[in-house]
Amino acid sequence: MSVLRRLTAAAATLVLPVLGLVATQGTASAAPNFQVPFKCGVTVTAATFSGHNPANSVDFQKSGITGMPVLASAAGKVTVVGNTGSTSYGRWIEIDHGSGWRTRYAHLSSQEVSVGQQVALGKQIGKAGATGGVTGPHLHYEQRLNGVAQKAVLHGVAVPYYGHTNFTSKNNCGGGGNNPYTPEQVCGAGFDVIDSANLGTSGTAYLLYNADNSNNCVTTLKSVSLGTASPTSAFLEVQGSARVTDSGNFTYYAGPVKKAAAKTCVKWGGSVGTTTYESPFEHCD
Repeated sequence: MSVLRRLTAAAATLVLPVLGLVATQGTASAAPNFQVPFKCGVTVTAATFSGHNPANSVDFQKSGITGMPVLASAAGKVTVVGNTGSTSYGRWIEIDHGSGWRTRYAHLSSQEVSVGQQVALGKQIGKAGATGGVTGPHLHYEQRLNGVAQKAVLHGVAVPYYGHTNFTSKNNCGGGGNNPYTPEQVCGAGFDVIDSANLGTSGTAYLLYNADNSNNCVTTLKSVSLGTASPTSAFLEVQGSARVTDSGNFTYYAGPVKKAAAKTCVKWGGSVGTTTYESPFEHCD
């Protein structure tokens, strides 16, 4: 049994940084469909403790978790990229998802986003670690409404309090709804998903990269009106070049749109019906 599994509630308790925020319970608001903040298919243990601070926070535990990519559990805007040193959260990030909802990710070994940055569901924001006041590596995670930590819900399943429960990530798994295609199938061999944007319940836009030839690929997969032609689009713009768009009435997806972009920033996105997403110029390495 790992050291983390033997943590007592007292050992897991954190002293939280003072942010000058007043924690008030506001009117209930529909929460985003929060996902496990790790890559698709990764199984982690969601540990909850009666003595945790905040009481409703979750510690994600897994052997070898140090250095594992941490993903945004919903789309939003980065509001904090903080560092409390060897106490409390250590390296941590907060994301604002709108309607009073925010998430926090703490004890990170690295932070890969900046304040004000818009991030899509499944965007890598950092890596897990053991910074701050911890006895072992894990990811401290909170879902907050109007400044108050709520009992966490992951891909529609309530996290049990109190105990240790395994969750397998569905974050950024592709092929939304019952769409028979995946973004990798659309873009072809050698392409891997590096970013995605949730288009509500309508579908998902994906950015993929092929490390062998430095090509990017964008496709938008529908989650509604599957098999029926309806307005769908995907676009890719390499900085300094003209935008390329695939737009029309499609049954399952738009794209693939491919362009070479070695060490060049790209802007990408897509739409299903009237729901659209357009990224800033990013992924410049």
